[in-house]
Amino acid sequence: MQGEIQGVLEKMRGLQEQLDTAFDEAREKFRCTLDDGRVRITDEVREFQQKYRVGSMRYLLHANPGSVLVAPVIYSMVVPLVLLDVSLTIYQHICFRAYGVPRVSRLDYMVNDRHRLGYLNTIEKINCSYCGYGGGVIAYAREILSRTEQYWCPIRHAHRLPGAHERYPRFFSYGDAAGYQSGLQSKREQLREIDRPHTPE
Repeated sequence: MQGEIQGVLEKMRGLQEQLDTAFDEAREKFRCTLDDGRVRITDEVREFQQKYRVGSMRYLLHANPGSVLVAPVIYSMVVPLVLLDVSLTIYQHICFRAYGVPRVSRLDYMVNDRHRLGYLNTIEKINCSYCGYGGGVIAYAREILSRTEQYWCPIRHAHRLPGAHERYPRFFSYGDAAGYQSGLQSKREQLREIDRPHTPE
């Protein structure tokens, strides 16, 4: 059974690589490149993009009144997001250090580059930055919690879990008492290997 799961995971990894390649090709199609982690957009492309920008005032005048009214509710979510961000950062710096679990790099999840697109107005850029931060916090939280779960309770649920994190398929089957007792330490050691450099064979 574990071999079958490993085979499926390998196929998923291959599909993810294909998807990443397709994303790269789509970005390059619009002449936006990544250079040492920085987005590069030529002045010519930026000028072309600006032709499609709808000004902020026009954007507001043509906005659905309902969406304007609920905007404060949407943006109020920044408070719990910031609290979650700060709380998880403190949590992992205390608990992961205590148990020898490699800490998650917060900066890897805080991606904010949409504001560089010339076809977005100021309001849209703020919206995109907000969504980027929210998505980044949730992805950051997900990785911290997945490492926590692998360390303390790497057991799959009896019920199907939609959208499970990437570590979940490698957890012990529900009810596998012998596997859990004999393999828990191994799962913990796998976490400790995350930051260790791999030596070539």
